[in-house]
Amino acid sequence: MRIDAHQHFWRVADRAGAWPPPTLAAIHRDFAPEDLAPLLQASGIDGTVVVQSLPSLAETRQLLAQARGTRFVRGVVGWVDMKAPDAVDTIAELARDPLLKGLRPMLQDLDDDAWIADPATAPAAEAMARHGLVFDALVLPRHLGALRTFVTRHPRLLVVVDHAAKPPIARGQMQPWHDDLKLLAKLPQVHCKVSGLLTEAGERTRVAHLLPYMQALWTAFGPARLLWGSDWPVLRLAGDYAGWLATTKALLAAVQPAASADETAAILGTNAATLYRL
Repeated sequence: MRIDAHQHFWRVADRAGAWPPPTLAAIHRDFAPEDLAPLLQASGIDGTVVVQSLPSLAETRQLLAQARGTRFVRGVVGWVDMKAPDAVDTIAELARDPLLKGLRPMLQDLDDDAWIADPATAPAAEAMARHGLVFDALVLPRHLGALRTFVTRHPRLLVVVDHAAKPPIARGQMQPWHDDLKLLAKLPQVHCKVSGLLTEAGERTRVAHLLPYMQALWTAFGPARLLWGSDWPVLRLAGDYAGWLATTKALLAAVQPAASADETAAILGTNAATLYRL
């Protein structure tokens, strides 16, 4: 089974001036299941995990309803305000839908880089763990220290780092992203998505440019804790669906020439199916 562990749907009319702006013409329009379906078929992808893109319970409920009517969507990662007084009850209510597989606060957009390390998030985190939900971490390199504090407090909570924490590929830099991510990866419940790398790469999109970052991910997480995702339609800012899948395969072949077929299959689907209970 091949799984795209990270994609989005949205309607511009629902976003009330939120990202993306009209200047990003490639993605400033509606994206629905019928837009993605032919890309999945052409690339041999069996199913997807659709991920929230607004800090909104309404969007989460809309995605769950959309998933129920979309054969290829196997799970939803939604949003809850983890510091809200009713967060635990809201998580319990949403978790009654078997298609809800995880939750994602939009940490990269918050003013406080240490927001997730606040002990006030603990009741929501523990509720997520009780309901078997995955914590998707939408972070930048500067958030990795606070994320490690949070993860250390909640060893029963499964965590996946979205877009490899958006390394500074366009600048050709590795630090401090590399060392901070390696420290985070020492915690065994942390996984990482091989997604979003092209949109962080600027002009440095060749395999040779991306390879040091893929090598760092392989070394830190190994083939059992890496998940492939397209980040479609954001991907359209930097490339196309089939091209990103081909680039990922080339990176895996370069970083580990002796990788078994099972290891490659795990990254391209099995790991996502296991982590998200698809």
